Amino acid sequence: MRLTDRLIATFMHAAATWTVCYGDNLRFAGDDLPAPRRVRVPSRHGSVPVWVYQPSSPARTAHVHFHGGAWLMRFPGMDDWWCRYLAATAKVTVLNVDFRTGPYVTYPVAQHQCHDVAEWAASGGGDLHLGPISVGGFSSGGGLAASVCLQARDAGRWLPTLQVLGVPALDLATDPVVEERGRLSVELRRLVRRVYFPDPATRTHPYASPVLAPSLAGLPPAIVLTAEHDVLRHDGRRYVARLREAGVPVIHDETPGVDHYFLTENPVRARATMAMVAAKIAETAR
Repeated sequence: MRLTDRLIATFMHAAATWTVCYGDNLRFAGDDLPAPRRVRVPSRHGSVPVWVYQPSSPARTAHVHFHGGAWLMRFPGMDDWWCRYLAATAKVTVLNVDFRTGPYVTYPVAQHQCHDVAEWAASGGGDLHLGPISVGGFSSGGGLAASVCLQARDAGRWLPTLQVLGVPALDLATDPVVEERGRLSVELRRLVRRVYFPDPATRTHPYASPVLAPSLAGLPPAIVLTAEHDVLRHDGRRYVARLREAGVPVIHDETPGVDHYFLTENPVRARATMAMVAAKIAETAR
């Protein structure tokens, strides 16, 4: 790893708590819920801290959430607003996973940890006594959710009831197009590849780049959220097309006129998008 890459990634990792701030205008529900409880879940790469958000009445069904941050920023608190919203609105227990990120680990550590936490939850979640679970995430977290579903399908032991992929990063093998500019810069996307996916050969693996998986058959139903001006919209659209070709039920919702932070950039439309996702999670949890 280049020294400059390590320094930049280390700063991004350490500063995420102060530099990542979004979603305050999306706190439509759940702020009255108690602070989340912290538990630790075993994984192939050590125990993983998980923040557990409970609805007003404890629920057995759960949604496992993976935060964004380009596999470089370790800050599950960035999506506190979303976890609270789902717990309050979908009436499910929400698990916000504090998986490890670069530059301290590389692929496939985060992918394995996220899968292992989801499998633990699907198996009961210890004293949480959980039942069916859905999974989801935003940006790199959306890519992790897709990876978790592929891992679960391939292992054959369990399967989420639903996958919610918000502006997902699903192709780490294709070099970013220099001419296409957006909130996610070419420089950042290349940095992610060099730091978290340093071996180019691993970038084509289905658990790294789910859109490149040989088959998407047998995956759970999906909600794919894209944004018209987001550079990752191509990943989401391709995944939608491939899921439909494989016979997987898909809801595709694209927010017009916005970039990567699609919900905060249009909070009026976000109400409808968030309500749709919460209703679908609640429906599949029954």
